[in-house]
Amino acid sequence: MSRAPEAPERPRAVARTSLPGNPLAPGAARRFVRTALAEWTELALPGAEFITDLLVADAMVVVSELVTNAVVHAGTDVELLCRLGRCSEDCPAAAGTARSVTSHDGSGRDTHDGWGSSAGDDRHGGPGGESKPGPGPDSGVLVIEVSDHHPARVVRDDGAERPYDIVEYGRGLHLVSALSDAWGITYRTGVKTVWARLPVDGTAAVEQEEAEAYDGEHALRRGQRAAEILAPAPRRGMEDQDWRSRGVLSFLAEASDLLAGQLDEDLVAALTGQLLVPRLADWCAVWLEDEAPGRSDGGVVGGPRLARVWHGSENRIEELRRLLEKDPPELPESDRAGPVPVPWPAEALGARATGGSALAFRLIAGGRPLGTLVIGRAGQTRFPDEITGLVEDLSRRVALAIGAARQYARQATISRVLQRGLLPGAVAEIPGVRSALVYEPCDKGGPSGDFYDLFPAGDGRWCFALGDVQGKGPEAAVVIGLARPWLRLLAREGYEVPDVLDRLNQLLLDDATEAADAAARALVSAGGTGLADEGPQTRFLSLLYGELVPFDGGVHCTVASAGHPLPLLLQPSGKVGEVAQPQTLLGVFEDASYLCGTFELRPGDSLLCVTDGVTERRSGHRQFDDDDGLAAALTGCAGLSAELIAERIRRLVHEFGGKPPEDDLALLVLQAE
Repeated sequence: MSRAPEAPERPRAVARTSLPGNPLAPGAARRFVRTALAEWTELALPGAEFITDLLVADAMVVVSELVTNAVVHAGTDVELLCRLGRCSEDCPAAAGTARSVTSHDGSGRDTHDGWGSSAGDDRHGGPGGESKPGPGPDSGVLVIEVSDHHPARVVRDDGAERPYDIVEYGRGLHLVSALSDAWGITYRTGVKTVWARLPVDGTAAVEQEEAEAYDGEHALRRGQRAAEILAPAPRRGMEDQDWRSRGVLSFLAEASDLLAGQLDEDLVAALTGQLLVPRLADWCAVWLEDEAPGRSDGGVVGGPRLARVWHGSENRIEELRRLLEKDPPELPESDRAGPVPVPWPAEALGARATGGSALAFRLIAGGRPLGTLVIGRAGQTRFPDEITGLVEDLSRRVALAIGAARQYARQATISRVLQRGLLPGAVAEIPGVRSALVYEPCDKGGPSGDFYDLFPAGDGRWCFALGDVQGKGPEAAVVIGLARPWLRLLAREGYEVPDVLDRLNQLLLDDATEAADAAARALVSAGGTGLADEGPQTRFLSLLYGELVPFDGGVHCTVASAGHPLPLLLQPSGKVGEVAQPQTLLGVFEDASYLCGTFELRPGDSLLCVTDGVTERRSGHRQFDDDDGLAAALTGCAGLSAELIAERIRRLVHEFGGKPPEDDLALLVLQAE
């Protein structure tokens, strides 16, 4: 008797990724979870029908706070897991010897066995002791887990309180508790996991409809949005119970998103002032530590730099700045983790603000001091504890944002230096030939894969090259660093155009073989682990290479294309034609043999050479060179100078698509005079 085939198991909504433990991790985590939720909805996985905009927004806040907590307090690589399912199946159980630590106030002081110890179950209340019933066993849940592999401190077996507990966890986990029905901390050997469980059921859809119908109630329940945070608002304090219970949590979440999106440390400092004044303080100042101190005639350049001063009254800002610049705060090393009282700048604040309280907070990320945040409030001897704790949490986020901005600036500087080193300082001037160059690298966090060169080769010869390396970043820089110097060397040694390509092809193949051998040896020495994610070290290069020899009445041109868009010759009559034949990429085949074509550039003739950033420029499903689009564009350039031809093609390429080009763009025009 034959058995009926079993129905295939429906795929489960589970997504997992690893993140480096640096200030960029929270932003990457938000993008990952947002993409996962969108894909689950598109695939109609179980439970995805209940994913709403409100759930997505809550998930963004929760994952941001959990990852930020891991980065600030552990500083190691982070594992992020997100799954959607039923509560009875998808609760983050701590099996075996695992221990779950649940906190009422974010301090981590209450310790219980088993995964069921959560801030939202019947036994334990949320912040302030509020009891929140969890979902039923058949309800849907979205579980977010963030793990670090080396906890910053060991698991405590005793229940003793420690003064730094609240400082370590802060209000980030208060926010997680407010948005989820349960959360907890699970310890395993060498791993600490902070998890949150968000309900996903029919009530979420009802909440979505109610939120859309009653914008005012939705705003009150979810807290302030970014626009409201930045808008001028009265100073908030202990007297505003509604803001403390709702707005504080949203303030931290929105401020985190706002600061994380900035790539300039001075802009981070400016936004910090707008977030704090007048909402939490009358004035604030941000000092930033210079990363690269040097010397000048006046002594050592470096140390703290007053990046931003903000006051509720604009006419006090400059006077306050002058006074603060004279006396930067000096905080003892032992006070790195908490606020430190500093002198009140009475001279700069006028008779009405002769007395007040000022606190300084160290800005530290990744164990490195980045600066100092100082806030002041007139008419009181000390800040309320609620304000102090909130500013301390915000200062951690400010430090992470400054660290991310500096990391981005370092990477951008490295990319610019590499890019300058990989390209010629200037193109050669050729007798009887006018040249025009357009080079627009697409900034994607690394050196461009396109390069060009135009140089004298001796004996009345000039050579030109336009190349495109597979990929970008360091790998592209390696190939360009090999190819361009060798092109010049081989050309000046007198090699013909085909011979230059043959030898460059062999050079790339030899380099790829050596790189593969080195990777294999490293893999063996590492015990077969640690290098699996680096991928193949490819050395593919498309190249258009040619030689120019001027003579009376024109220029003799020899050109060869190796997997590159073919050059086009424009005659004064408007006729356009290809002047080379397609051949294989460099660095692919051992036995490749390259051929060249020869022709003459007569006065008025123009040769157009481009990379695939021109020919493959997209507009929907169409490309710029579909139906000989590049040739048609060049036909309309008859009678123009080399500079005008280059500019017109560049403009047409940009106008072809609705968005800016997403690939590097390079084109070279050579015109016989």
